[in-house]
Amino acid sequence: MEKFKTVLDLHLKHHSTLTYGLVALLTAGGEKIFSAVVFQCPCSASWNLPYGLVFLLVPALALFLLGYVLSARTWRLLTGCCTRRGAWFASGTRGACVCAQLSAAAALAPLTWVAVALLGGSFYECAASGSVWIAGRLCGDLSPTCAEQLPLVPCSPGDSGKQILLKELKAQSQVLGWILIAVVVILLLIFTSITRCLSPVSFMQLKFWKIYLEKEQQIMESQAKEHATELARENIKCFFESCRPKEFSTPTVKDWEQISSLYTFNAKTQYYSMLHKYVNRKEETGSVRSSEGDTVIPVLGFVDSTGINTSSNL
Repeated sequence: MEKFKTVLDLHLKHHSTLTYGLVALLTAGGEKIFSAVVFQCPCSASWNLPYGLVFLLVPALALFLLGYVLSARTWRLLTGCCTRRGAWFASGTRGACVCAQLSAAAALAPLTWVAVALLGGSFYECAASGSVWIAGRLCGDLSPTCAEQLPLVPCSPGDSGKQILLKELKAQSQVLGWILIAVVVILLLIFTSITRCLSPVSFMQLKFWKIYLEKEQQIMESQAKEHATELARENIKCFFESCRPKEFSTPTVKDWEQISSLYTFNAKTQYYSMLHKYVNRKEETGSVRSSEGDTVIPVLGFVDSTGINTSSNL
């Protein structure tokens, strides 16, 4: 996701008019196809509810899982966890804290989907028209046939009698959508405020920290490409010339494992990344394993989002 944002920003900077037009066209076309072709309420008492809920919730579930897949922290936590001793799952509290942070971050996209879908109203109208409970509340003082006719409401926009019910269903959907948006914004504001208040470092140090990580990532990527190119060139040369390769220093499996660990903060020895911690602790202990005083700080979660930026991150 971060790579897509970077590419999009660069593209907008140089081709803003073309890009804005293309994005608007694709968005409008995608919405038109999805609502007019893909989604068609069956207007059946037995199918309206499950059909509407599937379109409302299944894309949200897919976005939630995609949020995990696109998070670098997920793969830092999972990669090699079954074979590493002292894996994060073994340290229950820290592992649970990181999983909770991952879930909160991954939930933003699906909640946005549900809110936008509720504001549109189509999915809710279809699902609610097939609900016996909603039919009882909606048709309480109306005609006896109201409950039987309710599942047909989404397919009869021209019927004046059913139009009243359709408007009420849409109003309910939009109210729920705005409530969900308000709740998400309030919770996000509260969470951000609390994490910033509990930050162990100041505002300016956080800005410096992010600049450092950006530069470390750029240099790491450049050096990794150069190192990999030299190693590949030497191996290919020796393959074709049938000679022994010259001695080539490459980080060991343990070295890579050390800098791939999830970041923990220690007020006594402040390091800006696992690489920073590793090169400073290497001579002392040879390990960056958690020590006394190491804690997981939510506001510093961005540290684990950095890594070698390649097309095969996953």
